[in-house]
Amino acid sequence: MMSPTLRLDIVSAEKAIFSGEVEMVFATGFLGELGIAPGHTPLLTELKPGNIRALLPNKHEEVFYISSGMLEVQPFVVTVLADTAQRAADIDEAAAKAAKEKAEQAIANKTSEIDYAKAMAELAEAVAQIRAIQTLRKRTKS
Repeated sequence: MMSPTLRLDIVSAEKAIFSGEVEMVFATGFLGELGIAPGHTPLLTELKPGNIRALLPNKHEEVFYISSGMLEVQPFVVTVLADTAQRAADIDEAAAKAAKEKAEQAIANKTSEIDYAKAMAELAEAVAQIRAIQTLRKRTKS
């Protein structure tokens, strides 16, 4: 018997990133890691910058990066509405590392609280992108 699946839709402000059947979804909400299986209790939560991992029926895993957004869970449908989202495989690692360094320099040389807050947000986003790339690498090696 085939295991039950749920539908995952990941949509950014620009376009649909993923739509398909998955066995499990993993995301990072503001209160911590979430694991969502078919039949999950309905839920609406804000997402932190980070990874969305989807376990596909063929046992492969897709990894996506989102900058922030909302996660809506219905028993057999999960919807991610992200400000920006992309497949981890499509992230430019060099650009993410450069953005991380630039944000770290801005934090070290802060001239105002506004600059500091913006730099901290940019740093969190760059680190999350780098983590998405690292997660993808780990998954493809195993």
